[in-house]
Amino acid sequence: QVQLVESGGDVVQPGGSLRLSCAASGNIFRLYTTGWYRQSPGKQRQLVAYITSDGRRTTYADSVKGRFTISKDNAQNTMYLQMNSLKPEDTAVYYCNAIRAFQSDAVFFNWGQGTQVTVSS
Repeated sequence: QVQLVESGGDVVQPGGSLRLSCAASGNIFRLYTTGWYRQSPGKQRQLVAYITSDGRRTTYADSVKGRFTISKDNAQNTMYLQMNSLKPEDTAVYYCNAIRAFQSDAVFFNWGQGTQVTVSS
């Protein structure tokens, strides 16, 4: 099955920027609506941004709107999340996946290891 590998997480100061990458073992980005999720301790996994298979529509959670930008390169089987003006509340493990159902955050593939983003002074 498809494997997903997230990378790019780091420890940054508030107001800083990071660019996360999601590499897939198959051509999933041209076939599925895909997105970035995050999970912090004690919280359920939350969809923060997604992009349609054709790349023509992007949607963001209110908490990140205006600060994060989702994009992808179908040819390289890679999706990105540009994160600007980072806040401590953005601290979480970030995951990517293909979206199966929005209401339950059901996805098509097994979760990867995620990449840790820590925003602190």
